[in-house]
Amino acid sequence: MTPSTESSRPMPGTPVTINDNGAWCWFQDERAVVDPANNTLLVGSVAAPDGPDGESRGGNIEVAVLDLASGHSSVHVLHHRLEPDDHDAPALLIRPDGRYLAMYARHKTDNYSRWRISAQPHDASEWGPEERFDWTELAAGRGATYSNLHRLDAESRVYNFVRAINDDPSLMVSGDDGGTWRFGGKLFTRPKVGYVNGYTRYFGNGSDRIDLITTDHHPRDFDNSIYHGYIRDDALHDAQGQVVAKPLIGSPGVDQASLTTVFEAGTELGGDVLTHGWTVDLRGRGAHLAAIISCRANDVNGALEREQMLDVDDHRLLYARFDGVRWRLSHLAAAGPALLPHEQDYTGLGAVDPYDLDRVYISTPVDPRTGTTTPHYEIYRGRTRDEGATWEWDAVTANSQVDNLRPIVPPGDPSVHAVCWFRGTMRSSQAYRTEVVVLS
Repeated sequence: MTPSTESSRPMPGTPVTINDNGAWCWFQDERAVVDPANNTLLVGSVAAPDGPDGESRGGNIEVAVLDLASGHSSVHVLHHRLEPDDHDAPALLIRPDGRYLAMYARHKTDNYSRWRISAQPHDASEWGPEERFDWTELAAGRGATYSNLHRLDAESRVYNFVRAINDDPSLMVSGDDGGTWRFGGKLFTRPKVGYVNGYTRYFGNGSDRIDLITTDHHPRDFDNSIYHGYIRDDALHDAQGQVVAKPLIGSPGVDQASLTTVFEAGTELGGDVLTHGWTVDLRGRGAHLAAIISCRANDVNGALEREQMLDVDDHRLLYARFDGVRWRLSHLAAAGPALLPHEQDYTGLGAVDPYDLDRVYISTPVDPRTGTTTPHYEIYRGRTRDEGATWEWDAVTANSQVDNLRPIVPPGDPSVHAVCWFRGTMRSSQAYRTEVVVLS
């Protein structure tokens, strides 16, 4: 790793708060999008009872809209007080007619995937009525979680990937840009181990292909490897293009281990034995892909208190690069101890720039330039000139009084570069006092 020679001062620019009460999980996409038609940024989040106006807003599913030219922002509610849980964050999609589609679900506490469509093109201030897809019979009442919206122009079809049947990744499909939905089958299937099966991140090129990376199970229950495949022409393929399931629509699901391995549990890298992988982000440009993966180093099985970090960095962020033929894995940064004491595999996470796979943003309490620990999680920008072998780093934030977590680089307009994250105090996925900020 090549450290930057920059000082501890952060990058120029001041983050703008666009929602004073909000956070998100990282298994919904797109959580943030740029609309080039009106030069706005839309960011979905969930308000918490701990935050401002929490008594009336806690559990609100919200979309914040930032006018990138004027700097004016506004917050619009999709569902009042659905549930105070960051897993409920909405996925957003800009339809071909310019109207916005928002999809959201509770955290396994009911059996519905919910959606709304904006009343007017390029306007998030008014929305049509909320509609619901009922998973009760399909999922045997076990609940639904997460929303991931991706449209393929070649198929004139929108996919929504949901954790539902047997807690496996499952499909909803729409032929009218989200107006109506039907069950599309299962993506993966396995005997259930522990909490859930298969944490999956998706990247759709919007044209004819959706790539994905996925785990075996939850990393606290299983020593996960991570696998890659893609959807095209109603079929699931491995990385080399071999068909794993066809037709995909209506499939009972396949074992994710039938795909191509990106990260194998037990891999040795930089003197560390890496285990318990988790998917963080996936982006692509043409035939190339870049992913961020989190994992444990040297089989640290329990959460470490932040005070113990002087001697032990128990998690790593890895960078994986696919050149269209094979994956290469490299060290990205130390990710520190568990973000939450009861979730030993939670980290600050990171994001790949959708328009520059050589640029990433990460959240960590370990400065990647020096290896020194910081009192709070800070955001850093990384640049590689050799597809991940070495990295140069700049601080986006420094000397923060609160944590800066879960950065996103929103897609939608190649001419717009913005980074958003939430900052504050997080005690659990249901209890946090954090605000959504944007640096553009």
